[in-house]
Amino acid sequence: MTKIVLTDLPGRPCPAAAALELVGERWSLLVVRELSLGVTRFGDVVRGTGAPRDRVAARLRSLEDAGVVVREAYQDSPTRWDYRLSPAGRDLVPVVEALLVWGRRHAVAPATPA
Repeated sequence: MTKIVLTDLPGRPCPAAAALELVGERWSLLVVRELSLGVTRFGDVVRGTGAPRDRVAARLRSLEDAGVVVREAYQDSPTRWDYRLSPAGRDLVPVVEALLVWGRRHAVAPATPA
């Protein structure tokens, strides 16, 4: 599991800066959203996020390294993986939910369907 040493961060290092270093990239939080909705397969995560396949693959690797995502093989030859949120990943769900609420209030055009 990747951990951030605060003194390695630029500017005013704090736990929020460390968290953003691990999960602050746009596609990372959208991957967390998809997994929190019960999506487990790579192709379904790609479809749900709208991200390029290589981006999703990179984000899943970095989230796994950070201890946010766990993967389990569901098929051999070729190996295929299911992805799930770890306990640390599940702790991010309220953050994603808060972003959904904030986005609905402040970022989405009023006439846009939910």
